Amino acid sequence: MERVSQLLPPSFPIAMGTELSLWLKFLNQTSIIVCALTTAAILHTRSAGVVYFVTGAVLCSALVKSIKKAIRQERPLKDSGRKVTYGMPSSHASACTFFAAYITMACLQLPVHPTLPSSIMFVPVVILPWTFMIVLSRVQLGHHTWPQVAAGTALGVCCASFWFKLWVDDAAGVKTTAWEVEAMVRLWLGQ
Repeated sequence: MERVSQLLPPSFPIAMGTELSLWLKFLNQTSIIVCALTTAAILHTRSAGVVYFVTGAVLCSALVKSIKKAIRQERPLKDSGRKVTYGMPSSHASACTFFAAYITMACLQLPVHPTLPSSIMFVPVVILPWTFMIVLSRVQLGHHTWPQVAAGTALGVCCASFWFKLWVDDAAGVKTTAWEVEAMVRLWLGQ
């Protein structure tokens, strides 16, 4: 028996109760995967720069939640039995776009952290298409509309650009302070 989702054009949200492809199931679990990878990066590098980056992503997500509460635009699946939540702008689109934009800028403009291999600079080759697929999947899964993911994507890029500029320019000594804290932590850990 053919699945209903195979009969729908890619631009249509998946109908309720249809079986998801393995790829869409994977993309639907992105927040868990990204949290695990981010935690691993922090624990492995013990880098103040990585903690700063994650702090920016969390602040961007908080901004998106605030905007959602102000705009109060419902998601496309309001009759799905779930409680009413707001979809404008897409939190997933903004968060994953923040990650992709910031990591890409860091790979292009910053030196590789000493705890990481030099091949890490090629991460954008993976993260940019993955981000694109995540954003598309939010519409495909019926969680958001195109304008909601477009707004989330734009917000994520803007937040990442702003946050990265603060780091590069060492605004208010943020980078200098972070490096001092990182050095103290390394000393404390005996590294």
